[in-house]
Amino acid sequence: MDTITDIARLEALYGAPGETSLTKVARRITPLYRDWIGAARFVVLATVGPEGTDASPRGDDGPVVEIADDSTLLLPDWRGNNRIDSLRNIVRDGRVSLMFMVPGCNNVVRVNGRAVLTADPAVTERFEQAGQNPRSVIVTTVEELYFQCAKAFMRSRLWSSEAPEVPTAGQFLKEAQGAFDAEAYDAGYVERAKGIMW
Repeated sequence: MDTITDIARLEALYGAPGETSLTKVARRITPLYRDWIGAARFVVLATVGPEGTDASPRGDDGPVVEIADDSTLLLPDWRGNNRIDSLRNIVRDGRVSLMFMVPGCNNVVRVNGRAVLTADPAVTERFEQAGQNPRSVIVTTVEELYFQCAKAFMRSRLWSSEAPEVPTAGQFLKEAQGAFDAEAYDAGYVERAKGIMW
């Protein structure tokens, strides 16, 4: 397989970017980006660390982040599996990317910046849900943000497609562990998750 190993060859293959793909980049959260991010209940958080990269889905029942000011986003770290891969990466290398999605919208808003973690009660208590606070909050300083064109969503028909038949979480666990009751795990997951959502 012939691989592309230098930037000049890569740029020759693709040509120059369109003018609007460069001029759309903002360096602060403008009023329109504030509206869009405020409507997002889902974001993918991408980080990098010594072990490699990590991309983690994050969701909430309201805005997935709080916009603290025109250059700062606060993302609560709600309960998960305690692998803390993304958080480890942020502690060691603060570079992050956020990809905000709104169901039914074909555009995506992307944010690149630097993040730190805080467990300061004055910050974590701002996100109280069902009597629980996140253990930490990811504080991202925005360096650039821009909307991503809709072609990927249009090609995939992401919001208009029926969900295909795919393996379940229980089936993945059974494949990894061997003797595992995948059916019982899947059947009870929604009820179990209710008590550990926050």
